[in-house]
Amino acid sequence: MNKNDIYLIHGTDYKEMTKRLLEKVDLAGDIGSKDKKIAMKPNLVTAREPSSGATTHSELLAGTVEYLQEHGFHDITIMEGSWVGDRTGSAFRAAGYDRVCKKYNVPFVDLQRDSYKEYEAKGMRIKLCDQARAVEYMINMPVLKGHCQTTVTCALKNNKGIIPNSEKRRFHTLGLHKPIAHLNTIARNDFILVDNICGDLDFEEGGNPVVMNRILGFKDPVLCDAFVCDCMGYSVDDIPYIRMAEQLGVGSTDVEHANLIYLNQPTEAGAKFRMSRRVQNLAAYTAPKDACSACYGALIYALDRANDAGMLHKGRPQIAIGQGYKGQSGEIGVGQCTSCFAKTLKGCPPKAADMVEFLKENW
Repeated sequence: MNKNDIYLIHGTDYKEMTKRLLEKVDLAGDIGSKDKKIAMKPNLVTAREPSSGATTHSELLAGTVEYLQEHGFHDITIMEGSWVGDRTGSAFRAAGYDRVCKKYNVPFVDLQRDSYKEYEAKGMRIKLCDQARAVEYMINMPVLKGHCQTTVTCALKNNKGIIPNSEKRRFHTLGLHKPIAHLNTIARNDFILVDNICGDLDFEEGGNPVVMNRILGFKDPVLCDAFVCDCMGYSVDDIPYIRMAEQLGVGSTDVEHANLIYLNQPTEAGAKFRMSRRVQNLAAYTAPKDACSACYGALIYALDRANDAGMLHKGRPQIAIGQGYKGQSGEIGVGQCTSCFAKTLKGCPPKAADMVEFLKENW
């Protein structure tokens, strides 16, 4: 797998999707020695079920562990430290990780209880938990979602879980962006497996999940977070720590020249939408017919950006989306399936960022 590759797989069997993606990227070949110390770093945050849009689904961990064990790897650990306001153990059980650890006989390390040391991070001194530092291959497993302070959160910010609580507090006093960028100069990002199943609209604790039913794979955490901006309708320049990390040499924001590798079509994902009231209010501006999760979720994110810009009000025509519109005509639609409409944005699915611009010009 190359640094500019982005792997995408859609569906609802999350464990099997995970295994299929890891086979395609040849994760075992990338790791190399069967004796390497491997860790998975999910996003726990708080004690809520993953369906809330806050935490990494346990099926991704189960699929990763199965893949690794089937390929002969044995030194495998799950490690995380939830945010300062919650106990990691509570979040661990709420997310179902206790069952994964028991089934596969894999240990869990609570990094809130770990010792730590301070390291030079290209102009900053940052403390890292010792057991995270000892890992030889780190699989970063963030949730693609919004965040109340940094706007979005994914690969780069997920590494805040490998620092002690005292350092997390200090990061907040420093404004988060600069320390997050510098942290990633010393944090391992050997492979990034992104939970893009149902991340929250704009809050790290969940509550307004947007169903996408998608899992993503990256080698570059900066490219990952730049792609997340496109997915949620933001510009990279809206999120300072992404540009800062690029300038520090962590990775590249060049999504335009990235190699997108689709392992299946979004139409395979089905259309299971669990909507909060807030998401329902955004969905009222849509007219879906057999819409796949990835395309519909992108439109919800785009409408949230349109709402931020004051564009949502009564009288707007509903935006058509979904396979039920193939070959039909209409006023305005998004996605390849509405290609016969008077105003349409092609793509399968189009990015939320492109949808936002399309709506500004045509809605």
